Amino acid sequence: MVGYGHPGGGLELGRETLPWDPARSQERIGAAAGNGERGTGTGGGDTLGAMRCPFCHRADDRVVDSRTAEGGAAIRRRRECARCGRRFTTYERVEDLPLVVLKRSGSVEPFSRDKVLVGVRKAAVNRPGLDERTLARLAATVESRVREDGPEVRSEEVGLAVLECLRDLDDVAYLRFASVYKGFEDVADFEREAQLLQEGRPLEKTTAPKGVGE
Repeated sequence: MVGYGHPGGGLELGRETLPWDPARSQERIGAAAGNGERGTGTGGGDTLGAMRCPFCHRADDRVVDSRTAEGGAAIRRRRECARCGRRFTTYERVEDLPLVVLKRSGSVEPFSRDKVLVGVRKAAVNRPGLDERTLARLAATVESRVREDGPEVRSEEVGLAVLECLRDLDDVAYLRFASVYKGFEDVADFEREAQLLQEGRPLEKTTAPKGVGE
């Protein structure tokens, strides 16, 4: 335990009282924390909430290791149960805000990866390299990108995010999706879009999108 305001003007670590040294106070406190942070079970002395042990079901543990995971999106903690001594892992993540899509009709619906997948699967039919795993990653990337503008996004933004991903993967799948999204009506629309694709110009929504977010 780290005690503050010790009567002798020192820092108490367990039963030992050390002289107060401002230059090294933070170093000692950090070292004490590195020995394991106690959970909020019956053991007390809490800095982190205790988790119920999956083996003996006792909510009394200490954190023996903490580090970032998933590219900084989560904190991975190794915990040791005070009762049975076994170790287990927990993850701490930021709770995602609900993401909703504003459709052209003015109605709102929750964002759905499955709905994105339905559209890209049709565009990816018989295209090499566009397997289910690749399309699942594409849908996850689309969600990540539109969340940056969330928690409410327009259906047009979802469609453009899909096009941006497809442009990097497969030209044919891109044109197929664009033909539905932008509502191509003749060969000239395909030619114009193919030209934009070849030139690498920024994407633009040239016509009212069809089938996305409706």
